[in-house]
Amino acid sequence: MVINHFHIEGLVEIVPNVFKDDRGYFIETYSSALYEKILGESAFVQDNQSYSLPNVFRGLHLQKSPYAQGKLVRVIKGKVLDIAVDVRPESKTFGEYVKIELSEEKQNQFYIPIGFLHGFIALEESIFTYKCTNYYNKESEVSVNPLSLDLGLDMRDFLISDKDKGGLDFDKFIKGL
Repeated sequence: MVINHFHIEGLVEIVPNVFKDDRGYFIETYSSALYEKILGESAFVQDNQSYSLPNVFRGLHLQKSPYAQGKLVRVIKGKVLDIAVDVRPESKTFGEYVKIELSEEKQNQFYIPIGFLHGFIALEESIFTYKCTNYYNKESEVSVNPLSLDLGLDMRDFLISDKDKGGLDFDKFIKGL
């Protein structure tokens, strides 16, 4: 298993051991004892899954307190570009982001702690799954329009839901923190 940290504190990539043979492969995708050592927590209470066609952009989302969520995300099928934006008011990396490719081939996982906007772009037909540290609560959900901040991407070709396009402007969002 390989553990990678980023310049933004709290973000972690986990690359599990994949045991392949002529029948296929086996991976351990989660162990609470091990992940508690890696992440400092392992109290995941809800699993979610989405299916996306190529060029679909989902996000940028977060849950406000008291339903704030940390997420452990991975791809079961396909490949995505995952994005986490630091919106922790006291963070020295506030407003900075990390982009990481998650793929079926690599089987890597990405941990995003509480205090981050999160989204992803399906680079190909993809099944995306994630564990959450808190339950979803509709009234606590915040959507930020991904077109309102510079993510270093050409956003013209992505399919973005009306809900996400109608999300808060990033500048307006951060003023409300």
